[in-house]
Amino acid sequence: MVTEIIIGVIVLALLIYRQLRSRPVNASGLRLAAIIGVIGLVEAYQFVETHHAGAVIYAALLGSLALAAVFGVLRAATVRLWLRDGQPWSQGSWVTASLWVVAVAAHLGYDALVAGHGRANVGDATIVLYLAVSLGVQRLIVHQRAQRLQRTQGPQSGYGYGYGYGSRSVQNPDRLGNLGG
Repeated sequence: MVTEIIIGVIVLALLIYRQLRSRPVNASGLRLAAIIGVIGLVEAYQFVETHHAGAVIYAALLGSLALAAVFGVLRAATVRLWLRDGQPWSQGSWVTASLWVVAVAAHLGYDALVAGHGRANVGDATIVLYLAVSLGVQRLIVHQRAQRLQRTQGPQSGYGYGYGYGSRSVQNPDRLGNLGG
């Protein structure tokens, strides 16, 4: 179990670091979610095989993955988007980073609540899968928002700025300052 927790902490730190940096929106975030997802599936499979999981464990796993998707949607709304030379860029904020930490706490808390403390800890064993699902949902939504921003602003605008869900781009972001991100 210690190995899964260490891997989970490393993956979480990597995700937060990457999301606080401004980066072009492209398929690399989805590829990262897929790679982390494969690692998470292997860890989850090994847990299920060695602990002969019952209905409670499967319920905890499915509920936790639904929770991961919800946090992915919430975090996607906190990611700033803008166009730079027609290319969509994104950057998370301190709220994005905070929601990652809250998401992991919710995952482990949900596991303790549903699976109980006396049973094998499915939350530790599935933390990497949880992070992958949450990242994948977030990246899909951010990618859709970036495509929408690119369609509405287009490459002809050169440099636009969007913040949060459904925001309009502003043509001169330098005059606006940081906008809380």
